[in-house]
Amino acid sequence: MKKETKIIVGVLAGAALGATIALALSSDSGNDLKGKVSDWLADILDSSKGKLAGLADKASGVADKVKDKIAEINA
Repeated sequence: MKKETKIIVGVLAGAALGATIALALSSDSGNDLKGKVSDWLADILDSSKGKLAGLADKASGVADKVKDKIAEINA
């Protein structure tokens, strides 16, 4: 796993753990807390979309380079 992927996975795992702890310790009603946690997780996911798009672009670039090298070898 690349460093960026590990960071994203760690953030998402931490968010899930934090949400679980918040649900267990909260004095808010269940529905109110679920809404707050859901909004917070949605914000985190939105902010990570740019990083994921960057990873996809890098992966696409690597795939293109590999295809070019294979074409060179087969030529």
